[in-house]
Amino acid sequence: MKVTRVEIFDCHVTKNDPQGPQFNPVLLRVHTDEGITGLGEVGLAYGSAAKGAVGILRDFAPFVIGSDPMNVEDCWEKLFRRTYWGMGGGPVVYGGISAYDIALWDIRGKKLNAPIWQLLGGKTNDNLRTYASQIQFGWGDKHFMGTDPEHYAAAAKAALAEGYDSLKVDPLQVGADGYRGYRASLKQHRFGLLYNHEVEMGAARIRAIREAVGPDVSIICEIHSLLGTNSAMQFAKAIEPYDIFYYEEPTNPLNTKSLKKVSEHTRIPVATGERSYTRWGFRDLLENQALGVVQPDVCLVGGITECKKVCDMANLYDATVQIHVCGGPVSTAAALQIEAVIPNFLIHEHHTWALKQCVRELCVNDYQPKNGKFEVPDAPGLGQELNDEVCRSYLVHTIE
Repeated sequence: MKVTRVEIFDCHVTKNDPQGPQFNPVLLRVHTDEGITGLGEVGLAYGSAAKGAVGILRDFAPFVIGSDPMNVEDCWEKLFRRTYWGMGGGPVVYGGISAYDIALWDIRGKKLNAPIWQLLGGKTNDNLRTYASQIQFGWGDKHFMGTDPEHYAAAAKAALAEGYDSLKVDPLQVGADGYRGYRASLKQHRFGLLYNHEVEMGAARIRAIREAVGPDVSIICEIHSLLGTNSAMQFAKAIEPYDIFYYEEPTNPLNTKSLKKVSEHTRIPVATGERSYTRWGFRDLLENQALGVVQPDVCLVGGITECKKVCDMANLYDATVQIHVCGGPVSTAAALQIEAVIPNFLIHEHHTWALKQCVRELCVNDYQPKNGKFEVPDAPGLGQELNDEVCRSYLVHTIE
């Protein structure tokens, strides 16, 4: 079997809403001479690099076309070593490697008539515990920027009504005036010490959530690296009384010593991973015992091949895994395949964007949790197919 052509789908789902949040999944379909196709995705739907993802998929296509898709490890090494930038990388490069790797695993599973989780070693987990992610933007089909503590409590209750017993919030990402980034409207840098009113703004939102959900619901506090080391420790102290499950990206993940210092000054477990790539990117974090939870994004870390290796490395250091998921339906399907297998799985992320119709309609199967739990697909490969009618309404690039 040989790869014959690739299709790249630039799905800028919010292009007609210039005032709203921008979300741009980039999906990949790899074709073979046996008629079997595989899906992949670059994990750059948010932020400012989606168009770079389209370019890297085009540039990487010659390294994959003509290859045997069953030789997944060989294809990964080729993309890593022969593209020059693979051995150094960054989110765009590793996002491209990830998308091709996931697509090849999808083909492999379909060829062998087995779900990917079965090829990775079989299940250790089923009915995966799931949390409602980023409730500062509301919980439902409509995007919302929460400012008052009451908004956070209402979003938490909405998630609980659907059966979730865990949720995640960034209590600093939206300023009191509704601007994204707690000092964004003032155009100030974010890495100095927090003022008292800023600490209280974030703590009040966490407090409102805890009062709304009671003591038995897990609250994950996300910071998106908005803070520096000292302010991260400062804010951790303020939220410790509210029994936080873990503290995500409190500061820049590129500085292992900073994260380690934060972890040593709080009893809340520290987590990071969406901006770390390949096993090399996680090595220092794990060896320095800086993390309690690792969060590789399967669509950025290097695909299924590399994500499984990172999860196994984490197990050496007693770190649990929550795969980062913030993208299209392919991202969700790929994460579920790995989470079903790894013994150090902690919880699955279900992002508020996964509830939006413009994202759900990109693929045929709309996988959603039931009562806060995800069932793992049993169909061959990823168990997912593109909705061609929708995806072809966006920009499509074909390379043969």
